[in-house]
Amino acid sequence: MTTADDSRILEFDVRTEEMLINMGPQHPSTHGVLRVVLRTDGEIVFRAEPQIGYLHRCAEKIGENLSPRQWVPYTDRLDYLAGMNMNLGWALAVEKLLGLEVSEKVGHIRVLVAELGRIASHLVAMGTYGLDLGSFTPFLYAFREREKILNLFEDVCGARLTYSYMLPGGVMADLPPGWLEKCEQFLTELEPVIADYHALLTSNQIFIKRTAAIGVLSAEDAIGYGCSGPVLRGSGVDFDLRRDGELYCTRMYQGYTYQVIVRKDGHYPKDHDYPPVPPEAVIGDCWHRFYVRMLEVVQSIDLVRQGIERYRQAPGDCGVPVKMTQRLPKGEIYLETEAPKGQMGFHLISDGSAIPWRVRIRSSSFCNLSIVPILCQNCLIADVPAVIGSLDVVLGEIDR
Repeated sequence: MTTADDSRILEFDVRTEEMLINMGPQHPSTHGVLRVVLRTDGEIVFRAEPQIGYLHRCAEKIGENLSPRQWVPYTDRLDYLAGMNMNLGWALAVEKLLGLEVSEKVGHIRVLVAELGRIASHLVAMGTYGLDLGSFTPFLYAFREREKILNLFEDVCGARLTYSYMLPGGVMADLPPGWLEKCEQFLTELEPVIADYHALLTSNQIFIKRTAAIGVLSAEDAIGYGCSGPVLRGSGVDFDLRRDGELYCTRMYQGYTYQVIVRKDGHYPKDHDYPPVPPEAVIGDCWHRFYVRMLEVVQSIDLVRQGIERYRQAPGDCGVPVKMTQRLPKGEIYLETEAPKGQMGFHLISDGSAIPWRVRIRSSSFCNLSIVPILCQNCLIADVPAVIGSLDVVLGEIDR
């Protein structure tokens, strides 16, 4: 029995103290040279502030000192995991300023390589996300399949990372003999592997518990912060520039059959225990953003198959890329494309010379990263890598 004097021994003050933790810029879970300053109290994160600029390379300013054709290699270094898609956005923007229309064959080639680039980008996102959460096997699986895509790209243009293949006015060269057959063989090998990815991550009980109801992003916040791509569609917003963009962006996909992947419910794989929250409350969490990318891989496989058939029947040549010193008409244009990580926009102003007067880039990863302070508020320190990894940012296009 405790006496009155003994009770003083049990009296104590519980005091908390805030601590600032630097996550990065040398940290594998930040997906690049990104610094995130965490303001914590114990295990709880009160604020997460992303700090960028460690990879700044003045790409926009360089674009104002080179002709559009000369600047193509710099687009490869923006989202360096989807260089083909960066080439495409810049090529379409310059063609819009020049008023060029490429042949039907060029359009199908662009669909082929752009969708293969989307698959490669999503495979990296899936593999590294599993690595962030402690699962190493998906990383090996993803890079095994990605290497096959890089082999196809190497056959096309001789490069495996920075391609400079899609040029204003056309493409570098036609697809080499036998390439379509190799591509079809790759798709046949990839399709059954998708089930392995779902078994390893999508329906994995530990993975669901680490991502379900974590980093919930409402549709209103996603739109308000300018989010795009799988981050936006994972929150239930039905928007895709391949379908909803302007003519220069949608013309390539005219005649293709596909459905925009968007999450409208909070469904998780059955027979798994996940946080007991209403389904409508978890739309837009980390799991749904991941799942949208997984479904888009399947969609892109189908688009590539359609592109192969259309290419075989398409008339025309591979276009005539603009000259290195091609003079630009005086004017101003802005064009956005649906890159793997979201809306990638190029703003170009010309004073009538061969070199643009202004070049500006609208980065999808930059806008998607801006939502981190909201998603990480009052979460656990261990959930921060899950939130950042679910956004699939690349610092090359953020620090441009």
